[in-house]
Amino acid sequence: MAAPRRPSGGGLRRAPQDGRLEEINKEFLCDPKFSNEKDLEEKLAVFKEKYMEFDLNNQGEIDLMSVKRMMEKLGAPKTHLELKKMISEVTGGVSDTISYQDFVNVMLGKRSAVLKLVMMFEGKANENNPKPSGPPPERDIASLP
Repeated sequence: MAAPRRPSGGGLRRAPQDGRLEEINKEFLCDPKFSNEKDLEEKLAVFKEKYMEFDLNNQGEIDLMSVKRMMEKLGAPKTHLELKKMISEVTGGVSDTISYQDFVNVMLGKRSAVLKLVMMFEGKANENNPKPSGPPPERDIASLP
């Protein structure tokens, strides 16, 4: 009989962060400033997932290297100077890291920060180009270029 599978360490490490981000999401849901925002709960769930994906050290902050990785993954690599400018734009120049609150404020805000534009572009690209599922089709030698 096989031993029961244990959850991976990543899931256990992310649990406290998930709870902190969920608390912040609740604050946004209760904030009258965002009461007219359409599908706010769904948007916040997506923002939380994206933020956790790029918070490489699970500290609740996205640093320069995490933003660099995010932009590369989105197919829009940037120089260190451009990355610092993006972080400064999101944080208002007060921090070298992006907190979850800063991230959500930018994503919900009226300003068109570079980070927001890239994240929206990624979402639209994924909608239009769903990833194929299943094994690739079999090909013979004649069909190769």
